[in-house]
Amino acid sequence: MSSPLLDATAPDLDVIEDIARATMNDLPPAFKVLASNVSLTVMDFAPEDLLAEIGIEDPFELTGLYTGIPMTEKSTLDQAMAPDTIWLFRRPILDEWCMRGNVTLQQMVAHVTVHELAHHFGWSDEDIATIDKWWEYD
Repeated sequence: MSSPLLDATAPDLDVIEDIARATMNDLPPAFKVLASNVSLTVMDFAPEDLLAEIGIEDPFELTGLYTGIPMTEKSTLDQAMAPDTIWLFRRPILDEWCMRGNVTLQQMVAHVTVHELAHHFGWSDEDIATIDKWWEYD
């Protein structure tokens, strides 16, 4: 006897990326334009050197990260060393999604994507928290 749960497979990297790209595509026009130059990288986990650099030991603690220079700090004279990038980490996203149990995968990925984009726009975690009441889903 087959069970739907036993036959299910975890969403792969491409599914997470597709949801994130759809989220970025659905942004209001002004934000969509500002986000268009941000690179998107989806991996199972953050690389160990990146975790060490930001002081995180448990790779399941990091669902996403923005690397780059926030728009509020950029100058036309700046030489870009690397592209602004949003990193999404599939396994921690799936882990949090399962633990929450009250949001869809699309909502979870969209939340992480928008949170990291907000850092690109120059918003602090405190600024984001005034707009995105994500903790209310707990």
